[in-house]
Amino acid sequence: MSETVFIHPTSVIDDGCRIGAGTKVWHFCHLMSGAVIGENCILGQNVFVANGVILGNGVKVQNNVSLYEGVICEDEVFIGPSAVFTNVTNPRSAINRKNEFKKTFLRKGATIGANATILCGVEIGQYAFVGAGAVVTKDVPAFALVTGNPAVQRGRMNEKGERED
Repeated sequence: MSETVFIHPTSVIDDGCRIGAGTKVWHFCHLMSGAVIGENCILGQNVFVANGVILGNGVKVQNNVSLYEGVICEDEVFIGPSAVFTNVTNPRSAINRKNEFKKTFLRKGATIGANATILCGVEIGQYAFVGAGAVVTKDVPAFALVTGNPAVQRGRMNEKGERED
């Protein structure tokens, strides 16, 4: 880990986790051994990052988000508070389905709103914007604005996060 990384003393960083320069990890976070965190990221309070999760540079993860194995974020992704990610489509407590984990891709500049739920196996396109509370069950095109349950495209966004339609 770089000397310029800030890790709050209440956070747990497992051996083998890689964290890029300029990254800040705030209160009560847990980063597992196989997690890869890019440069200049911010992980808010109570963020969990599982083994195999990859965050690009400049990613911001707000409070109370758990990123499970299979989540891959490109650069400059924003994940709002209490957003939810899954990694198995049909979980059962008594059945081990770790070999069925699906990857979820968040492309460069994508935004996930507060309390949104992202089901596993989807791709959120470049600079797409998922509204607060949306439930994403299928791929979201680049620059799309989606809201609702299930999430439906309601418009288009530009790179600055401004609506274009």
